[in-house]
Amino acid sequence: MACSATLALMAKKSGRRGAAEEMGGARGAYIGVDLGGTNMQIGVVVGDKVLGRCKHKTRAEEGSKHVVDRIADGIRRACKEAGIGPDKLAGIGVGAPGAIDHRKGVVLEAPNLRWNNFPLAKELAKRVKGPPIVIDNDVNVAVHGENRLGAGQNASDVLGVWIGTGIGGGLVLDGKLYQGRYGSAGEIGQMTLFPNAALGNRTLEENCSRKHLARRLAQLVASNRPSMLTKITGGEIAAAGAGAIAEAYHKGDALTRMVVDEATDLLGLAIGGCVTLLSLELVILGGGMAEAMGDVYVRRVSAAMGKVVFPASLKRVRVVATELADN
Repeated sequence: MACSATLALMAKKSGRRGAAEEMGGARGAYIGVDLGGTNMQIGVVVGDKVLGRCKHKTRAEEGSKHVVDRIADGIRRACKEAGIGPDKLAGIGVGAPGAIDHRKGVVLEAPNLRWNNFPLAKELAKRVKGPPIVIDNDVNVAVHGENRLGAGQNASDVLGVWIGTGIGGGLVLDGKLYQGRYGSAGEIGQMTLFPNAALGNRTLEENCSRKHLARRLAQLVASNRPSMLTKITGGEIAAAGAGAIAEAYHKGDALTRMVVDEATDLLGLAIGGCVTLLSLELVILGGGMAEAMGDVYVRRVSAAMGKVVFPASLKRVRVVATELADN
């Protein structure tokens, strides 16, 4: 929903002339693309209204060319639903996972897409000709949207943590999106928690993301631990989505509850460290896992965070769920 605001902010960050001049003015139609490790969501946005949508599977395993082809196809489909030709767009904003050079439109490193130094803006411009294209980290732009139109309105210091296929983060400090000197600020998912663990089990993302939870649950079921996930997923537990995991959790499946609660407490611990470091006022949780799990997830993260923050007055820091969700 904050596509036009995000484009304006990014244009200013990159040192170019005003976004309203460059992108056709605030009244124009924009495309917002949320590119995830599993799904991509695309919307045509005018002001704070979404007029057309398209959702595709990302299918990163097929390679970067096919992913960009699907983005371009989704843009055309969303424009068709909105009754707007792609050539009439004032701008395209893409939120991509991983570390981003937003000035060059390059995805520097995206583990869940297996991309390194990929020129996403340049490749997309070959397929959708005309409108300017701006790229930033997916959670950066999500948190910026929440700060303008959602759960973080009027908050000056915000940490957003999105838990899905991976884990990403974004920061608003002193009322402004904070990207840091190298554009990678907020990457909480890449924080190392267990340096001596086996490779692939060291970071927050590798222990608390939906992908990790599904993998861990599959391993435990394979070792003869019972779980209703076997029935819910048709035996494909390693590929379980957030909805399936949340269903088993809410129905009281003991194994799912154990694994999810352990990961949620660990997530709260990491968030508590960030709150202590930056003295934040608000934490917003989003992404497929947080949205599927609901209030019980938010409350548990908040409780775990409250056990480790310093000073004790930071226990009053609010932890809330995204309001904009897919938007």
